[in-house]
Amino acid sequence: MIPPQFDYERPTSLDAALDAVAPPDAVPLAGGHDLIPMLKARSVSPGTVVDLGGLDELRGVERVADEGDTTTEQLSVGALTTDADLLDAAPTGADALLDATRAVGDAQIRNRGTVGGNLAAAHPASDIPAATLAADATLHLVGPDGDREVSAEGFATGDHETVRASDELLTRISVPLAPDAGSAYARKTHPSTGYAAVGVAARLRVVDGVVIGPRVAAVGLCDAPTRLAAVEDRLAGADAGAPVEAVESATTRAGDGVDAPVREDHIVSADQRRALLPKYAEQAVSEALARAVGREGVVA
Repeated sequence: MIPPQFDYERPTSLDAALDAVAPPDAVPLAGGHDLIPMLKARSVSPGTVVDLGGLDELRGVERVADEGDTTTEQLSVGALTTDADLLDAAPTGADALLDATRAVGDAQIRNRGTVGGNLAAAHPASDIPAATLAADATLHLVGPDGDREVSAEGFATGDHETVRASDELLTRISVPLAPDAGSAYARKTHPSTGYAAVGVAARLRVVDGVVIGPRVAAVGLCDAPTRLAAVEDRLAGADAGAPVEAVESATTRAGDGVDAPVREDHIVSADQRRALLPKYAEQAVSEALARAVGREGVVA
């Protein structure tokens, strides 16, 4: 189909971009892999498309000191950093984020798609939101009322829905890093769409042979990324020296406690998603545990 008529702006500063997205009928464009198909399908009809591609200040990957704890670090990822550039940077300690980014589309899509765009689009089957939720990442927004921070857990609220106001922009993502943490992402790829039928990210630490602070999150399962609390509860305090038993015990009933409705569509049924969840939770947790055990005792 042919997109509707719209005005086009390409600001070169963040202030100019905020002015451009202020009208209620303006929409921001990052990589465009979500917005452009919606324009062609005429499911959205904006008055103005604001191309953010000129905002070099929103690109880049760097390790910075944690503002709340100067003994630890965070990975700061500019919202317009492409998936390919994040993979090229290959930051240590962010394995699940790298796993999830590798799973995005193909090389052409990763060369154009952005980390922030993936999060802001809030597609239920996007991979990166699982990794940021498991990592307890923080998303940084700026708007007419100034800057604000939103936890990854509170950002996406539904299918293509987030707490970002229409006149706000996502500027960067902060991912906590721990030298002794392990994380991983695993998914079942739907063969025709390339999206995740179910994807699971896990992040945990091992201290004195015991699993500490596990966080496990699923995408594709519900309309928004979902914590798998039952898996986390069973993992916490588990013996890392018996990984097979620990992981099997934690993930066999991975969907316990998931209150949100499981997605049902023409691609994958809700029952299929429920059936797939334990397998991919087991894969993600097993790899995260193996990576954490390999780093146990590492000093920053």
